[in-house]
Amino acid sequence: MNPAQWHARLATGHWFRHLPAPFQHSLLAHARLRPLAAGQYLFKRGDPPCGLYAVLDGTLRVSAVNEQGKEAVLSLVEWPYWFGEICLFDGLPRTHDACAVGPCTLLQVPQQALLNLLDETPRYWRDLALLMSHKLRLSFIGLEQLSLMPASARLAHRLLMMVEGYGDTEHSKRVLQLPQEDLAAMLGLSRQTTNGLLKDLQAQGIVRLGYGEIEILDAQRLRQAAQT
Repeated sequence: MNPAQWHARLATGHWFRHLPAPFQHSLLAHARLRPLAAGQYLFKRGDPPCGLYAVLDGTLRVSAVNEQGKEAVLSLVEWPYWFGEICLFDGLPRTHDACAVGPCTLLQVPQQALLNLLDETPRYWRDLALLMSHKLRLSFIGLEQLSLMPASARLAHRLLMMVEGYGDTEHSKRVLQLPQEDLAAMLGLSRQTTNGLLKDLQAQGIVRLGYGEIEILDAQRLRQAAQT
């Protein structure tokens, strides 16, 4: 995949597509490929800032593990998702772990190269702030749902967010490569509860459950379930 192909793939995302053209080209000009093998960590919590990333292919798990070894999965992200901007603003260590679920290819724009670019053109800071504010908005929605929505609606909403690329892509996925234990960890539910809720959706003809995957059969009814 060459830089022109990188651009075409990333331009399917709302954030990158709406950047000023010179900023798009500057990001790709400074970017380098970062291939990861299945199970390989891109970075771990506490690691120093290392730049901005975009997923080109594969799936990355963003999570945190406490001292007892319990994992909280924040999200599973795929192309054309960009991440890593928080450390760009505050210069502090990474807040979470990022690990390849399977073979994964990313673009990395190194921290110092990006800071130099922003020094040259300070107005680009606003574009990065928009990337971060979109995720902050999703976080607030998630906190609200955790307090106010039943588990069935939270599960439906998370599936909907994932098939729609967390609101940053025009294309919708039909099949999610998503083990039930990962979905349970994202929602703070037990695997048994999550399995029961998914089977209810399957019985209604909204999803089809496979080994390590969930196929969306009726996105409109899934949306209705998310608003229950």
